[in-house]
Amino acid sequence: MHFDFADLRVFVHVAEGGSLTAGAQRAHLSAAAVSGRIKSLEHQLGQRLFYRGQLGVEPTPAGDKLLDHARRILRQVEAVKSDFSSYGSEASGHLRIFANTTAVIEFMPEVLADFLATRPGVTVDLQERLTTDIIRGVLDGTADLGVLGIMVGLELPPRLKTLPFSRDRLVIATPREHALVHRERVTFESALEYPHVALHEGSTLLHFLEGKALELGKPLPVRIKVFGFESACRMIEAGVGVGILPESCALRYQGHMRIDIRHLDDAWAYRERSLLIRDRAALSACAHELLEAITTHGMSRAQHVDLIQ
Repeated sequence: MHFDFADLRVFVHVAEGGSLTAGAQRAHLSAAAVSGRIKSLEHQLGQRLFYRGQLGVEPTPAGDKLLDHARRILRQVEAVKSDFSSYGSEASGHLRIFANTTAVIEFMPEVLADFLATRPGVTVDLQERLTTDIIRGVLDGTADLGVLGIMVGLELPPRLKTLPFSRDRLVIATPREHALVHRERVTFESALEYPHVALHEGSTLLHFLEGKALELGKPLPVRIKVFGFESACRMIEAGVGVGILPESCALRYQGHMRIDIRHLDDAWAYRERSLLIRDRAALSACAHELLEAITTHGMSRAQHVDLIQ
């Protein structure tokens, strides 16, 4: 039995894309060529790998088993390439990262800009995902690492490891002299009395807050949705509504915007920003270097926030 790495990559592309067409686009091949490679794999294994339907394809039990093996094999191949690239002219490799909204918007662009500037052979696929998707992606090998905020009470599968790199908390940002500012204590439930400025649909923070509001038996009173924390703060400053934001972000924009900040008196408002990995030993050299870069950046940002406060 002989497996071609290219065939395994095509198989993974199809499984993750959910159709032969999507897999062909990711692999930069024709649909016919992709179909031929899948049939070749099925012939070698003597197993059907996909259920085919009008809406696309879905892995069979045998396909799920091969997907797990293929991801591990390809990760190891990338690790070998990355480790031995140090003997060449430049570091190389590819990393897929699943991260929450705060990471994607706030600090990962800065971290990756510095990281990639000195590593022209490295490519990165950074995807904004919900917390549950980040955990699942790292667990099944879809992502090399995850970046998320771990709230109080969040339980992770024992196979996953967390590497905390900074701490943050969620705060309520309001227009200047808003009624909430003068309350002795501000809870999330009390903030639900006012219209909210929220992040875009699909953001991890919006999804989390909607869930917390649902636990209280109330809807999240969203008045407007925007993309990015700066846009949210401008809307809050203009009096459109209040907003729940990471403290580090709110403090930065408070420096040049007319907004007030109050801590939320809810235990879940505290969170630990962490890197999520499955097997540190299996990570490539460039992945290890990125872990160090994110950790260093997190520590410097934490010190900066302490100085502001």
